[in-house]
Amino acid sequence: MTAVTVRPMTPAEYEQWQAALATEYAAEQVAAGRWAADGAVQRALDENARLLPQGLETPRTLLLTAVDAAGVPVGRAWVALDHPRDAPDVAFLYDIEIAEPHRGQGYGRALLAAVEHATRETGVGALELNVFGSNTTAIGLYDSAGYDVVTQQMRKAL
Repeated sequence: MTAVTVRPMTPAEYEQWQAALATEYAAEQVAAGRWAADGAVQRALDENARLLPQGLETPRTLLLTAVDAAGVPVGRAWVALDHPRDAPDVAFLYDIEIAEPHRGQGYGRALLAAVEHATRETGVGALELNVFGSNTTAIGLYDSAGYDVVTQQMRKAL
């Protein structure tokens, strides 16, 4: 298995991540038909600001950078230790991503395991996440890592 360790994001990494995350999240929401394209990036920025009101210093939040054995950053993750819908003893994984040049090398599985470990170390008993239905690679990863579907949204174009 490919090895990664996680460390807290630096302020510079946080700023870069916020810009990239808003763009990526907005595109996913638009592609899923949940948001209009116009204003989607600003909406994502606003949502992230609400969820991370103190940025890197937001309490009960893990903002992590994954690094390989040589110390090279290969990915990132964002975990809220308090579930957004108040599920007891359940953290929420808002973002996990391996940088494009490092994909397909086992880093995603290693990062997910490292995130689970870091979350477990805080005393939280479960980790939940959302995944877009079109993201079959991530769905396969989560399924093989033991995640169960607990809710499911479905849509049919009419």
